[in-house]
Amino acid sequence: MSGLLRRLISPAPPTLQRDTVRLRLEDAEIDVLRVRDPRARRIKLSVDERGVRLTLPPRASLVMGERFLQEHRGWLSEQLRNYQSHNLPPPLVIGEPGLLPLRGELLPLRWETGRYAHFELGVDEACLHWPARGTDAMLKRTLREFYEAQTRADVGQWLPRYLPGLPRAPARLRLKVMSSQWGSLAPDGSMALDLALVLGRPSAFEYVLVHELCHLIQANHSQAFWDEVEQRFPAWRKERDYFQREGRKLKAMLRQML
Repeated sequence: MSGLLRRLISPAPPTLQRDTVRLRLEDAEIDVLRVRDPRARRIKLSVDERGVRLTLPPRASLVMGERFLQEHRGWLSEQLRNYQSHNLPPPLVIGEPGLLPLRGELLPLRWETGRYAHFELGVDEACLHWPARGTDAMLKRTLREFYEAQTRADVGQWLPRYLPGLPRAPARLRLKVMSSQWGSLAPDGSMALDLALVLGRPSAFEYVLVHELCHLIQANHSQAFWDEVEQRFPAWRKERDYFQREGRKLKAMLRQML
């Protein structure tokens, strides 16, 4: 069957309906993203670094969703407090000294006038060369480009160490902002890594790289897969525990920076 014919006879993917509702919670009002998902089977409330999300199945009424929100106010307040307790560094403000998260550290950041925006790393600090007419959008773009370059540099440092024991190299590398995963490997050999990895300690980042590389050998999470990981990275359990403790903070930190 040709690709065109397959697309013509295949059903269109279900569409999500999104809007925002306001919820009074303790002494403040918050925005809740309300999503009607044709694939959902039950009402679901979730909190992550992007905010609060209420998912409704097709037959659930808006009144049922509102009642669900009200019934879970206590749980929602607790989850939001957990995120606020991460003690994230403040967002960067153009021209003001700040902190730059990188490889498990918070580097003091200073600004210098420059012809174009770019970061320069010192021994124990970072400098952002900044043009006079730089904008907030430029700052976000420069931060992302910096983190992408640092991520690729780390992968380039570690990858040659593990290639000899693999059936093939990854087809390509994509860097993404992931909501829950840290990495993935597509059937065609394309590897995706979460950009937040470069904010955490390097050993944890290296573990994720090894984890995804081992999927080139075992495309599952069987005992055979974990044996491959163990052979290449014996301390993987320690790094997995690190992500359980610090993972949410790293992802929240990246989203705040970008």
